[in-house]
This record gives sequence, structure tokens and C-alpha cells, in this order.
Amino acid sequence: KRMLWIAVLVAMTAIAGCGGKKATETPPPVEPTPNTQTETVQDIPAPTPDPATPEQLDPSAISDVYFDYDSYSLSSEAKSMLEANAREMKRVTVGNVTIEGHCDERGTKAYNLALGEKRANAAKEFLVALGVDPSRISTVSYGKERPFDEGHDESAWAKNRRAHFAAGQ
Repeated sequence: KRMLWIAVLVAMTAIAGCGGKKATETPPPVEPTPNTQTETVQDIPAPTPDPATPEQLDPSAISDVYFDYDSYSLSSEAKSMLEANAREMKRVTVGNVTIEGHCDERGTKAYNLALGEKRANAAKEFLVALGVDPSRISTVSYGKERPFDEGHDESAWAKNRRAHFAAGQ
């Protein structure tokens, strides 16, 4: 009887030990038949956008606007740029922007922070007047603290007097 129990235990151990093992052999590779056509990149259609996932606003599609010296008035060129920005922001309704007001290096820090704020707000107010949702736009002034161009001439200063559009939070 004892031998029978030992034989049963050995058999059960052998069966339990084999159940978890996987075959180590890999199947042979399948050779394509001569009539099989392979799909090329051109044959793959572009993915269609999921209507449940709206397109995000791309800040690179929004242009900066520039200002004259000591001014926050929008020029006709700035208004044209803002009109294009408004069209893009109304087309793509997901995503926010921060309008950063910047100035050139001339003037005091306090003066330039105030002027930068006026520039950012002028751009925002124009966009809102064109129908852009104001909750999608925030403003901040950096004054002269973050110049685009480090130069010390009119060419550099003109690049630094701007309202810059950045991805918002």
C-alpha cells in the first residue's frame, strides 16, 4: 500500500511540474508565397481623426505681434496678424494661450513691466472683440527681462517690442 501511495505522489509531482513548462522550440518561419503582395507605405491610408478627440491648438500656428517704440497701440499689420490668430483660435477650440508682453531694454524695469502688460492686454482685447473666448487667453508681462534679441540697436529692439503667444496652462 505504501508503495502505491509513493507511486501516486511521484506521478502527481511529475504531472504538476510539467504543466507550467512551455515549449522551447520556436515554430519555423513562414515563407511568403510568390503571389503574396506586400503593402507599401503609400498604400496605408492616413489615420482619420477621432471626432471624440478634438484637435489641440498649436501655438506655432499663432503669430506674435510687434509694437512701435513706447507704444501699445496695434498697427494695421498687428491687427492683421491678430485676425489670423483669432481665425485659428476659433477654428481649433481646444487649447489656451498666454500672451506675453515684452519690451526693449530702454526704460526702467517698472515702466517696461507696465508697458508689457498693456501690450499683452491690447492683443487679448482685440482677440476677444473678434469673438475668441476670453477664458482661453491669459496675459503676463515680462517687460525687458526676456529679450528675443540680445542686441543693443534698433533692429534688436524692434524684435523685442512684442506680444508673444505661448502655450497656456
